[in-house]
Amino acid sequence: QVPLVESGGGSVQPGGSLKLSCSASEDTLYYNCMGWFRQAPGKEREGVAVIYYGVGAAYYADSVKGRFTISQGPAKNTVYLQMNAVKPEDTAIYYCAAEHGACREYCSGGDCSTVPNFGSRGQGTQVTVSS
Repeated sequence: QVPLVESGGGSVQPGGSLKLSCSASEDTLYYNCMGWFRQAPGKEREGVAVIYYGVGAAYYADSVKGRFTISQGPAKNTVYLQMNAVKPEDTAIYYCAAEHGACREYCSGGDCSTVPNFGSRGQGTQVTVSS
């Protein structure tokens, strides 16, 4: 496992934007697939997006496709989640996660349900969307 730390959560109005950051304190060379999942109160965890670290290929859940963008930062072992056109249903605790393997298989056809099971996960950051 690799320690992960999220930041950037907060409150935002519907239609607004927010950017989350995730940093790994150790080399993520082995954990080549990094992603985000979320959990809303009373709901199951939901995979959001993954990125093939170093390559940059990204894959998204249908619920966020076209609104959220996952990217890798210029600093080593850093990934971001840019959230645009947010909706109240995006309210959740967002977790960064990392795993080894083929990212495309973890988030295939708009279904990222395996991402919450990644071997490394952070403590989460709260995102609240309300007017």
